[in-house]
Amino acid sequence: MLKKIKLLIVQISIALKFDLRMIFLHKFSKKLYKDRKEWLKQGGVINFNYPIKRDFISDAGNAYGHYFHLDLITANHIFEANPLRHIDIGSRIDGFVAHIAAFRKIEIMDIRDLKNTNPHKNISFIKKDLMENISEDEKEITDSISCTHAVQHFGMGRYGDKIDTQGHLKGMKNMIKMLKPNGFFYLTLPIADNDYVHFNAHRVFKSDSVLNWEPVKSSLKLVRFDFIDDEFNVYLDKNVHSTNGLVKSWGAGIYIFKKI
Repeated sequence: MLKKIKLLIVQISIALKFDLRMIFLHKFSKKLYKDRKEWLKQGGVINFNYPIKRDFISDAGNAYGHYFHLDLITANHIFEANPLRHIDIGSRIDGFVAHIAAFRKIEIMDIRDLKNTNPHKNISFIKKDLMENISEDEKEITDSISCTHAVQHFGMGRYGDKIDTQGHLKGMKNMIKMLKPNGFFYLTLPIADNDYVHFNAHRVFKSDSVLNWEPVKSSLKLVRFDFIDDEFNVYLDKNVHSTNGLVKSWGAGIYIFKKI
């Protein structure tokens, strides 16, 4: 029960972008006062008062959450595959893309602008709307593509894109066209016990719904499925048709497809 309460506090804090534990930090004022007094007693100099009490209860870091796990797991799959060329569509720059760029070149495409990549020679960027038809020159250009937690936003207007209820399918179709035969597609999606639309934030999918998308059904073969449940537990190499009731409202699916 205590674990679930702590998890709930973390989930609410993430949603609100405010650490609820801060409410209880007033009790550390006494410790802060004592520490300051001891510092001065030892002859320490204080140039500015900059009190931070939240770190009295902080952990070493945040080794949890869907993005923490899916970024690392997917990056590791790509590291092991060692493709000749890797293109990413719409993934987090300060998460997944950074992981990949640490060990190889990555070309990224996004409908949004991107600045300040010049110091990082492993990252190149093209601004592109993947819901729009691609040219002949863009077909079968890479043996490896990733799209981590991005396609669920296509066509929902959240990132300045036009409203298109079929946006995720159009995006998938174009990404698949960019992939060479026998190339690998690394896709991650938010998953739940059914398909849902949370307008205008994102779509959420049942774990095996993606297999019925026409672009996927006709061109890709699933070779591996990992997932993260509602409580951020990780399950590797599992059956895509059943998450055993572990994902109900908000999990993450990690899919590796091969183009046939």
